[in-house]
Amino acid sequence: MKLTRKQVLAKAKASDLDSVKKLNCWGCSLTDISIFSQIPNIEVLTLSVNSISSLSPLAGCLSLCELYLRRNMIPSLSELCHLRSLSCLKVLWLAENPCCRTDSDKYRLSVLRCLPRLQKLDNQIVTEEELALALVDGEEITTPPGTVQNQIPNNGLTDVETENDPLKYNMEETNKIREQLGMKPLPRDKFPSLSSPVTKETAPAIKKTHTLEAVLMLMKDLEEEELQIVHTAAQNRLQMYTLDTETLKDSLPAEKTLHIEH
Repeated sequence: MKLTRKQVLAKAKASDLDSVKKLNCWGCSLTDISIFSQIPNIEVLTLSVNSISSLSPLAGCLSLCELYLRRNMIPSLSELCHLRSLSCLKVLWLAENPCCRTDSDKYRLSVLRCLPRLQKLDNQIVTEEELALALVDGEEITTPPGTVQNQIPNNGLTDVETENDPLKYNMEETNKIREQLGMKPLPRDKFPSLSSPVTKETAPAIKKTHTLEAVLMLMKDLEEEELQIVHTAAQNRLQMYTLDTETLKDSLPAEKTLHIEH
């Protein structure tokens, strides 16, 4: 069943699609939600208990904050790539879809790696520790087949590939926050490719990079009081690091101390 303009306006009690902010289509036997490409201002959307298999019509709903998709027919987590550009999306309920029939811990970490702005997933609060772990251990979610366009700008990459490149996404997000904090942007070589194989040698560096990304992304949601706490904790950590370095220098021979200083 296709959701129509008339049905949307009737359910939302609205005069036009632009004014629709909240919509409840629970249990309407929907298979086609292409109408949402014409509803850019939707903020809260309930589509649970339907037969929806594609999330591509939601890619332009940039005001979407809450999305309920429980008990649909989403076949693969790759459909979540359509939601990457939704910077306001904080709540997602995806449980009881075919794409969720994997290891529960791995499923959750993979979703959070793809959508690190989420604050609640499947009615469960996302913790800072969980998000940091997701950026390290979550599986990469790639763009679903059939979404690549014919035009090839951006150094040989399509617009869709460039937009959904997890490395580019994390770089822009991290460096934007670093700029707001008065910090220098990190170059691309400081962001290991998310698709590159992880070895024992590269794992520590990758973990540190993703932990930094998680911290910086989470900081933008903090108020002044919370930021002061982070500032104090960072100062204390730096003082401990300085003391550890000085202690090490005092305990080493002169030639090794010179090496540390350089």
